[in-house]
Amino acid sequence: MNDALAHRGPDGEGYWEAAPDAAGWGAMLAHRRLAILDLSEAAAQPMTDPRFANVVILNGEIYNFEELRASLGAEGADLESSGDTAAMLRYLSVNGLEALRGLRGMFALAFWDAGRQRLTLARDALGIKPLYITRNPDPRGTWAIAFASEVRALLASGLLVRPTLDPDALQAVVWNGFPVSPSTIVREVHSAWPGEAVSFDSRGRETTRARFWTRAPAGRGDSVTQSEARDALRQSVSLHLSSDVPLGVFLSGGIDSSAVANMAHAAASAPIHTFTLAFEEQRHNEGGFARQISAAIGTQHQEVMLTQQHFLDHLDEALDSLDQPTFDGINSWFMSRAVRDAGFKVALVGTGGDELFGGYTSFRDLPRARAWSRMVGWIPADARMAIARAALGGHRRPAHGVVPQTRWAKLPEMLRRSDDIVALYQISYGLFLPEFQAELINGSRIEAPLHLGLTAPMRNRLDEELQQRSPLAAISILEQRMFLGERLLRDTDAASMAASIEIRLPLVDAPLLEVVERLPDTQRFSPVRSKAMLRHIGLAGLDPALFDRPKQGFELPYDRWLRGALGDRIAETLRDGGPVRAAGLDPSAVARLWQAFIDGAPGLYWTRIWALYILIRWCQTHGVTVDAG
Repeated sequence: MNDALAHRGPDGEGYWEAAPDAAGWGAMLAHRRLAILDLSEAAAQPMTDPRFANVVILNGEIYNFEELRASLGAEGADLESSGDTAAMLRYLSVNGLEALRGLRGMFALAFWDAGRQRLTLARDALGIKPLYITRNPDPRGTWAIAFASEVRALLASGLLVRPTLDPDALQAVVWNGFPVSPSTIVREVHSAWPGEAVSFDSRGRETTRARFWTRAPAGRGDSVTQSEARDALRQSVSLHLSSDVPLGVFLSGGIDSSAVANMAHAAASAPIHTFTLAFEEQRHNEGGFARQISAAIGTQHQEVMLTQQHFLDHLDEALDSLDQPTFDGINSWFMSRAVRDAGFKVALVGTGGDELFGGYTSFRDLPRARAWSRMVGWIPADARMAIARAALGGHRRPAHGVVPQTRWAKLPEMLRRSDDIVALYQISYGLFLPEFQAELINGSRIEAPLHLGLTAPMRNRLDEELQQRSPLAAISILEQRMFLGERLLRDTDAASMAASIEIRLPLVDAPLLEVVERLPDTQRFSPVRSKAMLRHIGLAGLDPALFDRPKQGFELPYDRWLRGALGDRIAETLRDGGPVRAAGLDPSAVARLWQAFIDGAPGLYWTRIWALYILIRWCQTHGVTVDAG
């Protein structure tokens, strides 16, 4: 398992084993080190507290470790390491598991309480760092649980004799383009929840499960000012700069990454290095904008050109970095490799700004859809559906058998569920119309259809967090939990760690979120999609004209490449019935979809094709199929 994670920590490895109990049970821990804070051997893991004999392994960073160390007073005087792990370990040892609430950072950790012979697994509040668990289905077996930062490590363990494709995850990938927690692509493996701690006794039996972080209820607490939001952002960026190795900032040229770079420059005592990926295709190239912004901020800037040939030469390596099927993540791998090749082990990114301040089209489109539905609410539901279907009369099934998979074609279903913001969100973002999704997984062993591409536990958690929220605040939570939490964070972690680099996200920070969510909607989101608040608090001193251009986003030119140099490769995979069927998909439907894409069918964006290609390739690579027998 540890060897399978060597890429996450090439700077060292360590092992620890508890003394077995009377029945021979205990815990074994292993760790791969990417040395960022305290580069000495004193910071090696697994780390044992010399006073309490407790042991911990930590994936991630605790940014407020200096504060934790100071709070310990005399209790922290004998810490041998100056880094975050030692301070966190002593803080937990002294204050107990309630102290998890005081950790500010990104982390997945395993804490062995020597006195109680208890193992606790915990994951950070917003789910930046992943944590996967598998349990032995045989209660009389010789092992009970295993856990890791990547699914691939659990597959490498050999404990899963015949791993199979999870039917919920299959449906989620077809709907969303990625699995949805707590399911993973492997039936036998589940994801731990963000902000939750689970404890086990020495035999691996679950003893307690508790949330140490929850979102504040709507309307709880006084509103905050723009100045307080600026201070919270400034503090988050400053804490994220803590490092004993060279650090850079990925600068795409957009508002989010520019705000991070601008505040990092203001907070840092040393020069800030920024990086941008540039493309030959000018439609996707923001290199020129990034250069201008870097010059305005005063960073030391590097631009890395990513050509189609370079992409093709390293594509397999990039695809192998994906720990689970997803249509995203490749961007992060190429960016991470560029930063690592330049000699840096840590990079800050602007991910999270759109979710926090309303930058996506969903903040405009979903409220419009609800408002329009209310305007025609006097029309009986059946009549509304009939009108919507009549409006789509021109969308007849073409020769290749795939109707247009456009948002307009989703209108009847969106009208039917206009009072359910979660349903509107999921239908709007679905890769395919529900009818064609059913065709794609026809014949798979689906015991129960997945509702709206969400697992039941995820739907329950979303409903709980959305109670009494305004429409814009609800969309923000949906974007944070689904698009950010289930896709961007997971993909960024896997892709960046595959390049042995740590990505830090100052805009994905629980204390910052708690402040921003107390801003009035009129300040936080208005005008919708402009991210005016983030401009005000993050871009001080920069000419606003630098950002007066349409939102573009960091995206590789997949569509052109799929129709060109990658076409033969994709076609070979999608037309091979054996691997397609093994991945739980219907070969006929997949072949028709590829033909429709080549024919330029409406609504068939590259993400639809890429998501299925990645699913099939991932299953082939890891030997996971719908039927392991």
